[in-house]
Amino acid sequence: MGYLNNTSVTVDAILTKKGRELLAKNDGSFRITQFSLSDDEIDYTLYNPTHPSGSAYYGEAIEAMPILEAFPDETQIMKYKLLTLPRGTAKLPVLNVGYTTITLRQGATLAITPQTLNYLGAATAFEASGYTATIGDSRILSTFNGVGVNTTEAIALNTTTTIGTNVSRTVIGTTINLTATTVNTLFGTRTSLTTILTITGRDSGARITIPVIITKVTS
Repeated sequence: MGYLNNTSVTVDAILTKKGRELLAKNDGSFRITQFSLSDDEIDYTLYNPTHPSGSAYYGEAIEAMPILEAFPDETQIMKYKLLTLPRGTAKLPVLNVGYTTITLRQGATLAITPQTLNYLGAATAFEASGYTATIGDSRILSTFNGVGVNTTEAIALNTTTTIGTNVSRTVIGTTINLTATTVNTLFGTRTSLTTILTITGRDSGARITIPVIITKVTS
C-alpha cells in the first residue's frame, strides 16, 4: 500500500481479489454496473473552524492529507462509503447482527437476521433491499445462502456454488443461513478454521465485519 500525489487528479483503478475471481470465471458474472464513493483516509477532526486565516482555510489540513492508492483486499478498503440521508440526520446507520464473533462446531447451523440501527428515523429497521453478505473462505461452510430477497441478482448469487477452492462467496437476503463444514481434511492439524463475514446494508450502506470460527469435532 502506498500514497498518491494529491497535487494532481489521479484515477487509480484496479480489480479487487473478488473482482479478479469473477473475471477468471469467464462466465459473464464479471459486470461493472455501479460505483460508490468512500472517504476512508479522511480525518475530519482536522477540520479547524478557528483557523487564523479565515473560513477558506478551515479544511486546509484535510485537503493536504495524502490519498491511499488502490489496493486489492476488498475487506480493508471502502469501509466508510458516502451515502445520502435526510437533512438533520444526527446518527449514522449501523448494523447489528447479535454477534461480535460467530463460533460454530462442525455441522452446526446458524441463521443471521441483520438489523439496521438509526435508519430512516427508526431505532431499529430492516432494509427493504436486504443485506449483502460475503464469506471470505467459502470452503468452511457447507451452506451459505440468503433468503427473503427475490430479485434476479439475489437468486443468481444465492444459487452459485464453489467447489474445493479458497474463494469468497457473496449472497443477498434479509436472513443469512450458515452451516459449518463437516469435511475434516480442511483442518489438517488445526482444531479450528477462521475467516471473515462482511455484511452490508443494501439501502443504508452500513457495514459490519465479523470473525467466523469453525471448531473441529473430535470423536
